[in-house]
Amino acid sequence: MTDTTDAAGEKAARALYATDKASQALGMRLVSAAAGTATVTMTVRADMTNGHGICHGGFIFALADSAFAFACNSHGLPTVAAGVTVDFVAPARVGDELTVTAREQWLGGRTGLYEMTVTGQGGKVLAFVRGRSHRLGCPPAQPES
Repeated sequence: MTDTTDAAGEKAARALYATDKASQALGMRLVSAAAGTATVTMTVRADMTNGHGICHGGFIFALADSAFAFACNSHGLPTVAAGVTVDFVAPARVGDELTVTAREQWLGGRTGLYEMTVTGQGGKVLAFVRGRSHRLGCPPAQPES
């Protein structure tokens, strides 16, 4: 963990969200952010379902990946995913409101570890996700005017 303030962490995460066209196009909403953490929600749409009529796992992963990105970029330095594992444990259906909170577990040098739990209606756990981040060696990106 670092000494980034929660206010600075929220500002950095919101700046990244403002330019994240993929998360916005999927209807994701950045609910909250602070240093090393972010909570994101998304409602499952009909066009997000697979041939079994349940939410395609790629969309659940995308939600977790976005929360992961906002959390690991909350320190104000450009950071990307270096590896992610996901375990799906229950399905999501059309209309379900999904929520994920990414939490920093460890940060050292240019690498960090984050844990995310994706939940659905009533807090039902849908997936467990663990991500490893890598800080890039370039200055932070600036949002377009």
